[in-house]
Amino acid sequence: MQPDAARSKFRLDLFLVPGFLILGFFVAVYEAAQSPDYRMVIQAWTFMVCMAVAGVWFLRRYGNGVPEDERGAYQNDVIKAGVIAAMIWAVAAFLVGIIIAFQLTYPNQMYIASLPYFNFGRMRPLHTSAAIFAFGGNVLLATSFYVVQRTSKARLFGGSLAWFVFWGYNTFIVMAGTGYLLGITQGREYAEPEWYMDLWLTIVWVGYLLAFLGTIWKRKEPHIYVANWFYLAFIVTIAMLHIINNLAVPVSFMEVKSFSAMSGVQDAMVQWWYGHNAVGFFLTAGFLGIMYYFVPKRAERPVYSYRLSIVHFWTLIFIYIWAGPHHLLYTALPGWVQTLGMTFSIMLWMPSWGGMINGLMTLSGAWDKLRTDPVLRMLVVSVAFYGMSTFEGPVMSIKTVNALSHYTNWTIGHVHSGTLGWVGFVSFGALYCLVPWLWKRQRLYSVQLVEWHFWVSTIGIVFYITSMWVAGIMQGLMWRAYNSFGFLEYSFVETVQAMHPYYLIRAIGGVLYLIGTLIMFYNLIRTIRGDVRGAEPIAASAAAAAA
Repeated sequence: MQPDAARSKFRLDLFLVPGFLILGFFVAVYEAAQSPDYRMVIQAWTFMVCMAVAGVWFLRRYGNGVPEDERGAYQNDVIKAGVIAAMIWAVAAFLVGIIIAFQLTYPNQMYIASLPYFNFGRMRPLHTSAAIFAFGGNVLLATSFYVVQRTSKARLFGGSLAWFVFWGYNTFIVMAGTGYLLGITQGREYAEPEWYMDLWLTIVWVGYLLAFLGTIWKRKEPHIYVANWFYLAFIVTIAMLHIINNLAVPVSFMEVKSFSAMSGVQDAMVQWWYGHNAVGFFLTAGFLGIMYYFVPKRAERPVYSYRLSIVHFWTLIFIYIWAGPHHLLYTALPGWVQTLGMTFSIMLWMPSWGGMINGLMTLSGAWDKLRTDPVLRMLVVSVAFYGMSTFEGPVMSIKTVNALSHYTNWTIGHVHSGTLGWVGFVSFGALYCLVPWLWKRQRLYSVQLVEWHFWVSTIGIVFYITSMWVAGIMQGLMWRAYNSFGFLEYSFVETVQAMHPYYLIRAIGGVLYLIGTLIMFYNLIRTIRGDVRGAEPIAASAAAAAA
């Protein structure tokens, strides 16, 4: 496309996106002026500032016409913004995680009654949302926009629509995080934001779907690469889960509080249908899209079996959607529903390991690169953690095993083996790939620093998950221990005291993981600046850069 033609062409997005920002700004002004709830007033001011910042940025970018980035083959600036946002949110999320880990280890010293904003009950959802939705979400935005363009040979659909998705999504993150510190929550796992934040996220997510699907629609490549199927499943299913699980009636449009449209066991079932599939489609399907593009790209090998990848996709998305009831074993949920959830969870082991095997076998003929390329090693270890956590999950869904593991720290260890090992490492690997490619650098600033990141974070993961496995199994056994008179052998306080050393080990593991992330942050910033650390070999896969 010629530059003059691009400037003269009518762009609907250049009217719609500013319109949404202006509308959002004035709605926030009205809420701030009329709301009797001081928390809603603070949230309205926060949203107002976010809309103002996005609006000023939009004027600076498009005030002098369509920028060069949107007239080339691919739109890269929004991907760069997603990469930088992911780096920042990673540090913030893991720092908050360390704080709450030490709060559990030293509750007397880490609790300040005069500062309720920073107690465990408010900081814990801040950590989970920052790690999953802020860090993980921005990684998914950046990688999906990168992959869909390259595999479709088409520029992103909608022009500035991708930027609306980026700014809108990060506005939601800021609103949710500040809301948690104010005590605003629905009390629903992974779905804590209240009704007004949910409405905003729905608008943003529709924009995300349009941008991604529109790019596939106008593709110049006849085949839809398998990574795009996983990304599309993640986007569509999360939209469905989000809307249904967050059906609620607000007390007032001027207040933060709302009540769920469902109640009782039905509400619990819908929540864990959402909760488990947030793991299944946000933390699994989306990041499998990363695996299916970045592992072959970094290894410079084709996917081991494309046929297996298709089988992996269809079996995974069919089986995962039924597995949610295993979170409600031994509750008021009907027994047949509990058994259904357990059965499908066990079945889920097969497609999960099919995907793991496909990822690992992609390195056939390229295993020697693991010695010289720590980025590829990080990607491969993430796939190994995927296999381990997707074996442990079905085992823990078996009723007899769940009777011991449920409500214990074993579950915490399981979740973090998946998030730190699988999601974290595959995200780090993707970021290490994207920064040199996007900023057109020959190589990373320092390959040796990637080695340090890999080993420090791996040791941190081992400390974390092994301490929680031991603590959780011990916890479950102490809870079910009876003496000869038929009374409980241990009081609840005694189980808490017994876990103290394991909590300390967990906190140390978190510190190591954060140190590794800070090493990555420094390395990538120096790479963006164009710095190169001398006297270091170039990794074997460093030349696998894309346009």
